[in-house]
Parts: sequence; structure tokens; C-alpha cells
Amino acid sequence: MKLSSHPLIYDSIGIGYGQFRKPDPRIARQIRSAIGNATSVCNVGAGTGSYEPADLPVAPVEPSQRMIDQRDDAACVVQANAEDLPFEDNQFDVAMAVLTVHHWTDQVKGLLEMQRVSRRQVILTFDPQLADSFWLVRDYLPEFAEFDKQRAAPISTYVDTLDTCTVSPVLVPHDCTDGFLGAYWRRPERYLQPGVRNAISSFSQLPHQVVETALSRLAEDIASGSWGKRYADLLECSEMDLGYRLLVADNTSEQRTSSVP
Repeated sequence: MKLSSHPLIYDSIGIGYGQFRKPDPRIARQIRSAIGNATSVCNVGAGTGSYEPADLPVAPVEPSQRMIDQRDDAACVVQANAEDLPFEDNQFDVAMAVLTVHHWTDQVKGLLEMQRVSRRQVILTFDPQLADSFWLVRDYLPEFAEFDKQRAAPISTYVDTLDTCTVSPVLVPHDCTDGFLGAYWRRPERYLQPGVRNAISSFSQLPHQVVETALSRLAEDIASGSWGKRYADLLECSEMDLGYRLLVADNTSEQRTSSVP
């Protein structure tokens, strides 16, 4: 699967990630549990360092200088692409990747590189086939769904590529602190804030007029109260399955299995 390269994308749109993409503690616990008793971790497509375990040595790998510059430990980052990791085979216990694979130029090659350099892979991604189950996408920006289905590998690609791969849903809390696309599913007004949108790559990769037209409709619906009436059931929910998935693959098992909810 050939896509626009990750460095070019984030060197131009990687704005405000350190401010708006704060790791959510509930998602962090799920990722940390998957990392388990590892003693060494490689974070591929590390960005500003979200979800890196603070209690373990981590080798961050990030191609975008703009993203590296937003880190406190920029000097420790290895500037490289996922498709060509500069490490030895099985150098790490775990290779992790958080909401980054869909930006890689060759996603299968990057996954195989993660598998090569580590004994276990922990990946937070999303199911592009479920993109239009989210109200923002379904009712305001269906272009997001089409875009994601073109650029993002389906979950089956991960399962087919990685050994002994399990897949678990990652529920998004209503007050999620990590401002990815689905984070504000119960706070629609946040999508009207430029700073919030700058930290969500999807908004920067669609034509400006498409986004502005959709946001104008959303603003009108919020102001008139029609959004609140239409989605009143969401206001009773504390968390939501929006298609985000945590995949854990283990190279050490001799038996290949998969579980895809």
C-alpha cells in the first residue's frame, strides 16, 4: 500500500501535538498492560512521545523534525522511517506504534520491520471500515471515511502480516485527553476550534472548503440545539467504541492465531 510519506505530512501539519495530544490515562493503562514485563521498547512513529512507558528504556523513532522538536528529549530520538529501522534483529522486547501506521509509505513493510526488531508488537490503530460509524464522519464529513479507507490498512492486513495477533477494542472516554479524531465525540464544539483541528491530521489533508462547509453546518446545529436533540443518547454514554483497536503480536509463539472483534 503506497501512500504519501509520513515525514512530508507531519513536517507540514504537525502543529500543536504537544498541547492537544495528551495521553489519556485509561488508554495508557491498556497500552502499558499490553507492553507487559518488557525491558526494552522501540516506539515507531513516536511523534511527541505519547504513551511511551515512563518506567522502561525507550528508543523513539520519528521521521518528522517538526514532531521531534516538540519533545523534551529530542536528542534521544532516532530520525528514521518505519520501513527501514536502523536496529538489529530482535533488539527490543517490544516495538510499539500509536496511531501512526496509516501514515506510513509502505504499511506492510513497516509492520514487518517492527516484527524484525522486536519479539512483541503493540499497535494502536483504527479499523477504516468503521470510520463512518462516527457521527462527525457519517453526518458531516463522509470524505473522512473515504480517505481513511484509501490510506489505512484494514485490520485483516495486520492479522495476516503479524504472528499470533490479537485485536482488542479501545474505548474512547467521553472526556478523553488525547485529541485524536474521535476524542470529542461528546464535545462537538471542540471540533470548531482551530487548535484542536491542527492536531488532527485528517482535517489538514482534505480540501479546506470541504472542511469549512461541514464545520459551518456543525456550528449551526450546535447553536440551534439540533445537534443535542439528534445525538441525545450520546450524552448518557461515558465511553464509546469508535473503531480504535489495540493489536498485540507475539513472535515467540509457535502457533499463529487471531481474534478480530
